[in-house]
Order: sequence, then structure tokens, then C-alpha cells
Amino acid sequence: MSDPAVEVKLEVKQASKEVKESENVAEKYSAMTVSKNSETIMGDVSSAFIAVPTHKPVKKQIQFVEDKQEFSRFPTKAGRRSLSRSISQSSTDSYGSAASYTDSSDDETSPRDKTQVNSKGSSNFCVKNIKQAEFGRREIEIAEQDMTALISLRKRAQSEKPLAGAKIVGCTHITAQTAVLIETLVALGAQCRWTTCNIYSTQNEVAAALSETGVAVFAWKGESEDDFWWCIDRCVNNEGWQPNMILDDGGDLTHWMYKKYPNVFKKIRGIVEESVTGVHRLYQLSKAGKLCVPAMNVNDSVTKQKFDNLYCCRESILDGLKRTTDVMFGGKQVVICGYGEVGKGCCAALKALGSVVSITEIDPICALQACMDGFRVVKLNEVIRQVDVIITCTGNKNVVTRDQLDRMKNGSIVCNMGHSNTEIDVASLRTPELTWERVRSQVDHVIWPDGKRVILLAEGCLLNLSCSTVPTFVLSITATTQALALIELYNAPEGRYKQDVYLLPKKMDEYVASLHLTTFDAHLTELSDDQAKYLGLNKNGPFKPNYYRYSSTK
Repeated sequence: MSDPAVEVKLEVKQASKEVKESENVAEKYSAMTVSKNSETIMGDVSSAFIAVPTHKPVKKQIQFVEDKQEFSRFPTKAGRRSLSRSISQSSTDSYGSAASYTDSSDDETSPRDKTQVNSKGSSNFCVKNIKQAEFGRREIEIAEQDMTALISLRKRAQSEKPLAGAKIVGCTHITAQTAVLIETLVALGAQCRWTTCNIYSTQNEVAAALSETGVAVFAWKGESEDDFWWCIDRCVNNEGWQPNMILDDGGDLTHWMYKKYPNVFKKIRGIVEESVTGVHRLYQLSKAGKLCVPAMNVNDSVTKQKFDNLYCCRESILDGLKRTTDVMFGGKQVVICGYGEVGKGCCAALKALGSVVSITEIDPICALQACMDGFRVVKLNEVIRQVDVIITCTGNKNVVTRDQLDRMKNGSIVCNMGHSNTEIDVASLRTPELTWERVRSQVDHVIWPDGKRVILLAEGCLLNLSCSTVPTFVLSITATTQALALIELYNAPEGRYKQDVYLLPKKMDEYVASLHLTTFDAHLTELSDDQAKYLGLNKNGPFKPNYYRYSSTK
């Protein structure tokens, strides 16, 4: 299921936009050279890395449901788990107090109520337990071993400090892989303050390890909704420190700053956004003429869409399902809502296990792809009574409604692989007639009056990062792209990027991919001069036009 508001950026007309030749800081950290006619040689991030805007902003007003949110005060402690809809439909929306279970963590004390100090005497952080830092450091070191391209970029650029003076505020999943990215940014000269984009995905020991090194981290696994927004606010609102760059995953941080700290937001030099949800919000702001800073759309870069979204989900969906349910999926009737890159990865994994997979789609092109790949395309209402597992991968809201949940059979599993937890109408399940029973971490049985049980995973939040882990190598690809995008936006001369949303240039995607080929001992074939002339290409790339769509693997 694809979002039309996001798809506007893929129009072919953007391919005709010529990439202007200019200096690019990123080229210093690769082995490329640039000629006066903009011919680039593989190995350096060239002037061809200048991103192209995806559309011209159209000034019109849009209405945010969160405009009515009151920002003047935070709820009391007693109200931390009973907030209604917050300023955005975020990864916390379904987290409430109606459930009949309590969290089973070892320490029930909220990190907000603790006083913790790291070995340097700093208390400028808020994590579960700073004493876990040593364990978290081992996790980070393990991740570094499979993120060689990002480490290579760190070593190559460290001496020149291309991010010196950058004050980056980040809102992403806080995992060992993300920690490698954060420490790379610090090594390149940046100051960082960080929080999580998902209340369940934080690795507490990693958050502690980062805090021990001096990174101001405000995050822990199992935050309440109020905790979530409090952590974001603590990252942004710090006396004597004002951010000038944003790295976001989902748009919550960007929107919080836009709504609550407009004067700070206007001074931001650039935003890097990696999720379809966050990119959608940026396009909304741009179309309304309210985006006052340049933004880089990493989500639709080839290295994000075709690797992180596809291959990462193909492996991690099974890890999350197996860890939480112990169910055998051979022969199970599975419906996957959405046949984008995430949906394709999930379908391939479950089909390989012998599941009978069906697809729901709104896009006829994606639907036709599903048919040609051997999947049946259905409406959810047609199969809702027979389905064993539903997995949402759309980026939309209310894809699975209360009426459909009422009609599911006993023992059905419902989970979400999209960024935001709005895809499953979890809020409608928090009613007096339904009983919630927590059977293990991130696994709830929602029990109907007749005894029927539906198994809900991670309360509708992102399954793989909430209930398991994700492959380190593929995250290295995305992290390298994010680092280069931040370097480019921060060092770009005034006027290169307007107040708009930009796609990453093809040359940057090709460069990031080339950095990771050495892991496989892969050797690229080189075009001869005659072949390059025949195809009308620079022999060192880019090899595809901006409008080229790389095919996906089943």
C-alpha cells in the first residue's frame, strides 16, 4: 500500500533537472576527482552529489491534527501513561493505561526519577542504568566489525573534522548500529544529543555506553508516551546549546521543534530524514510553504529503499515473529498489507517458510507485481475470518480496524512492520469488555468476552526493532548514507539548497554501494572508453538516470 503524498517525489519530471557543478565536501572523503565538465571518477563524492529537489512547494494551508495540542506544560507523573493522542501519530500512539498487566522489568523506577552520573561526573543524560555501559560498549564493538564502510569513512574524514561546529540533535532507534553512526559523527567533529524514535526499540546498555562517552542520551526501553516527548524536549531544550542539524526517523523530532521551538527550527541548517512517515510530513510542510530549512530525503535513496527496507525486513521479520510466538509458519494463512519494499521482503521470507501469503494493495502497479510474483491480491475483509497472521507494511493508519479484529479467529497474530504504530487500531482494543494479558515481553493476548484471543505483538509498534534485532551490515549502508547527507548539508555553500525536500543524487548512492562491495570481495567490470561513448555515460558513473527504478528481488 503506497502513500500518494510520498510518491509525488518519484515523478519522472525530476529526472530532467540538471545537477549543477559545484564543490562538495563529501568528495574529500572518497577517491573521486571532478573535471570541469562534471565528469566524475569513482572513489570520490563529487559535485554530482548535489541533491535535486523533488518538487516546487505549493503554498496552501494544511491542518495538523496536533495543532490543538497544548505545549505549555507536561502531564503529572500520574498521567504519564494515560495521555490521549499526542502532537503526531507517532510510535507511541497506542501506548495507554487500560491494559490489565504491569511491566515486568527488574527496576520499576522511572529513569526520570533517578540521579545518575557517568565516570566523568556528568549527569547530562537520562538512561535506564548507566552501570550497563561496559556491556553496551561490547555490543557497539561487535557492530563495528560488520560496519566496515562506515568505519572507513570515519577514519578517512576524521583528521579534517568536516562536522566541526555541527550540533546534531537526533531521534532514531538507539541500537548498537546507530551508536556506531553517532560515534562516527562525533569523531568527525559534531556534538550530539540523542533520543529514541520508538518506545520499545532502545537497547538500554547501548544508551548507557553512549552516555558514558559524553553523548547526551535521553532514552530507555519501555518509555511511556509522556516520557517519549519529555526525552525529545530535553534533547532540544538545553541551556547554552542550540542544535543546527537534525537527524530524524519518523518526523517526531522535526515536528516538535517546528511547533514548540519555531525560532530554533528556523536556524537549523539542514534536516536528514530516513523514514517514509517523516518524509511524508516534510512534504506536507513544503507544500504548505512552511518548511523553512532544506531537508534531505534519505528514505527514497536507492541504498535505503532497496537494501534496508527490502533485505533488512526479509531477515528481521522472521526473527521478530519466532522470538515472540514460537509458531511454525509452514502452511499458515498470512496476509501482508502493502507490497512496497518492506512488504516484498516480508513476503519473500514467509513464502520461503511455506506460508500461504496473500497481499492487500491500493496501488495497481504494486498489486500487479505481487500477482506476477505468485501472490494472491485480496481485500482484507474477504479473508479476515480465515487468516492466521496479519502484517502491516503501509505507512498508513487504521489498515486493520476494530471491526476486522473482532472477526479474526482465535489465536490469530497481528503485528506491524511500518515505522508508526497507527496501522493497527490498537486504541480501539483498550475498552472495558476486552482483557489484556501480557504473556511475555512485547507479547499481549487480547481476550474477547467469548474467550477468543488475538495475539498482538509490540502493541502495534515496529516489530523487528521492538522484538528482536536487525542485520548490522545492511544498517551500515543506511548509516553511511546518513553521514554523507549530514556532511553535505552542513558544508554546502549558501544558496545551494533552498527551503525544500531533496533526493540524494544517484552518484552518492553508487558511492555508498561501492564502499560495501569489498565485504563480498566483489569486482566491478569497467567500461571501456568505446563502450562508455556508445552508452553515452561517464565510464565511472553515474550509470543510471535519476528516474531509473531498480527492480526488487522476490
